[in-house]
Amino acid sequence: MKNIILYSFFILFISTAFKPDTPPASADAILTKAIAKAKKEKKYVFVLFHASWCGWCHKMDDSMNDPEIKAYFEKSYVIEHLTVFESKGKENLENPGAAELLKKYKSDGFGIPVWFIFDANGKLIVDSHLRPEGTGLEVKGQNIIGCPASKEEIKAFTDALKKTSKLNDAELAKITERFRRNDPKYKG
Repeated sequence: MKNIILYSFFILFISTAFKPDTPPASADAILTKAIAKAKKEKKYVFVLFHASWCGWCHKMDDSMNDPEIKAYFEKSYVIEHLTVFESKGKENLENPGAAELLKKYKSDGFGIPVWFIFDANGKLIVDSHLRPEGTGLEVKGQNIIGCPASKEEIKAFTDALKKTSKLNDAELAKITERFRRNDPKYKG
């Protein structure tokens, strides 16, 4: 009996140890799941496009996950990451369909990070473009905010957060302060 149990564990170990890496989920699957969760939790979906090599992507994650402000994002958003534009040899980390999603929403060709905020019905509400006042989402923005750092970028970012959350002025001020630290010129 002992040998059967040991043999079973050995087979289980071998079958999982040499199992090929699971490919990343598709952008569509991730977005569909996030929208369903957002609908259930009465939240918005915050999608961040990033890559492992991208320093500003890491700054965006570090900022949003800062213990002082992380809860503000978590109470309002289902947060998902989509990997795009990986370096040569790491393309297997990319979420299938993520680059096409950037193109669909006129956000290709700008670099990363890029972020979108969708409502619980899957409608794009805001994105990381800086656009002339009053032009709306149908116009391709001139620049991408990416990870906000400058006063102008953070203002556009917090305006997007105001539009898609119930964050109060004090919470938005803390978010502003945290993101200002990303600006190399900032002397807090």
